[in-house]
Amino acid sequence: MNFKFIIFTIIIAFSFSAKAQNMTNESLEKILYVLSDSIQGKTGQWQFKIHNRVFICITDEYHNRMRIITPIIEQDKLAYSELIRVLDANFHTVLDVKYALSDKILWSVFIHPLKELSKNQVISAVEQVYAAAATYGTTYTSTNLVFPSTKTEKTSTVRKQ
Repeated sequence: MNFKFIIFTIIIAFSFSAKAQNMTNESLEKILYVLSDSIQGKTGQWQFKIHNRVFICITDEYHNRMRIITPIIEQDKLAYSELIRVLDANFHTVLDVKYALSDKILWSVFIHPLKELSKNQVISAVEQVYAAAATYGTTYTSTNLVFPSTKTEKTSTVRKQ
């Protein structure tokens, strides 16, 4: 009897989670439309603004990928000490998003399989991408949650070799 209950519970839980996460470009566009101050583009390639910050969302349904990004600073304006800070932040203080360099720009980036996204994850992703960009140069955080560092801020210096 106990075994049947466990199997039944697992089947029910799986069926709810499977139905809850089947994100499509159409669903994602609706969420971004509600979250943004303005949005433009075409299916799978949107540019939108939130509080004057420009975001780009790119998807590939065939390969089941998506990313939400916002530019922060040009690479040639990025000091070595800031580069070290963003790498440290990628480990401790920016959680579901990361700082990344591409096309000579430092970006705040969220990358995830498209179909497996839930509405709440999209909302959280946009909030975290925004926060990581907004806190660049100060706290380098995407949420209030911080994974503990093994070093204190004053002792965590890295020397360029």
